Amino acid sequence: MTSEQSPAQRPAANAAPAPPPAPPPAKQAESWVSPQVSSYFIAGGFAGAASRTVVSPLERLKIIQQVQPRNTGKQYTGVWRSLVRMWREEGFKGFMRGNGINCVRIIPYSAVQFTTYEQLKKWFTAGGTRQLDTPTRLASGALAGITSVCTTYPLDLVRSRLSIATASIMTAGGASAPAPAATVASSPSQLKLAASGLHTSARLAPSELTMWGMTLKVMREEGGVRALYRGLVPTAMGVAPYVGINFAAYEALRGAITPPGKSSVARKLTCGALAGSISQTLTYPFDVLRRKMQVVGMGSGVLGYQYSGALDAARVIIKTEGIRGMYRGLWPNLLKVAPSIATSFFTYELVKEFLLGTP
Repeated sequence: MTSEQSPAQRPAANAAPAPPPAPPPAKQAESWVSPQVSSYFIAGGFAGAASRTVVSPLERLKIIQQVQPRNTGKQYTGVWRSLVRMWREEGFKGFMRGNGINCVRIIPYSAVQFTTYEQLKKWFTAGGTRQLDTPTRLASGALAGITSVCTTYPLDLVRSRLSIATASIMTAGGASAPAPAATVASSPSQLKLAASGLHTSARLAPSELTMWGMTLKVMREEGGVRALYRGLVPTAMGVAPYVGINFAAYEALRGAITPPGKSSVARKLTCGALAGSISQTLTYPFDVLRRKMQVVGMGSGVLGYQYSGALDAARVIIKTEGIRGMYRGLWPNLLKVAPSIATSFFTYELVKEFLLGTP
C-alpha cells in the first residue's frame, strides 16, 4: 500500500522545473580580453620600445639620408662619419632626436601588430586545428602590419619631421651648415639663412621642435588633420609585405635555427636579425617613398621636394637618380635592422613567457 503524499510534498512534485543556469560569458569577448591577449599586447609594447631605443642614432641617420637633397656639398655620407658629425653638431640629444615620439608611436604600433598577428593566426587555423603554413603567416603578418600602421601613422609622420628638423641638410644653395641651435629668424641675416634652408630648424621656433608643437605646425600650415596622413598609402603598401615577410621568415628560421634543445639567446637573436634584414631589403623602396611624402610640405619646399603623389615621387626619383635612388640610406638601415628586429622578437618572446608563465 502506497502512502499518500503530504500537502507539503505535492507542490514540490507539481512545481515548474528549475530555470537553466546562466550562460557563460560571450566567447568573443573572452577571446579578445583574456590574460593571454593582454600578454601579447604588453609584450609587443615592450618589444617595440626596446628595439627602437637601441638603434635610435641609426634610425635618425637613415631618415636624413633618405630625404637630403642630392645637389649639395654638405651631405651626410658614410655611416661612421655621419654619426660623428651628428654628435659634434648636436651631441647625445642628436642621437636621440625623435626617439621619444618614436617610442610613443612604436609601443602601440608594436603592441597592436603582435596582438593582431597572434589572433589572426588562431583565426586562420581555426584555433590551431589546421596547419599554419607560409601563406597563412604572410597573410596574418600583412594584415597585422596594415592594422598597426593605420592606428599610429600621424605619430610616424611627426617623428620623421622631428628627426630631420635640426639636421644641417643642405638645399640647392650649397652653403655650409650653420650652428645647430634652433632660433627664430628675426634679423635680416637670420631671414637670409632661413630662406636658403641651410639648416632645417632655422625656420622653427623652439616650441615647434616638440612632439605637440610639430603636430600643431603640420596641421596649421599643411591642411589640418589630413596632412598628418600624407604618405599613408605607400606606407601601407610597404608595411604589408614587410611585416608579412618578417613574421614568416622569423618563424621559418626559428624552426631551423632554434630546434628543441638549442634555443640559446644567440640563436634567437640570429633568427630576428636575419628575418629583419631579408624583409627590409625587399621592401625598402616603399620606405623611401614614405619618407619623401612625409616631408613634402616641410618648410614650403626647404628640401626641394614637390610631389603630387607616391607614384609621381617614384617616377621623379627613378628619372633623376635611377633605381639607386630608391635605396638611399639602405646601408645604415641594414645596420639598424639586425639589432632592432632581433631585440624586438627576443624581447617579445621573453616578456610573453614571463607573463604567461610558460618556458
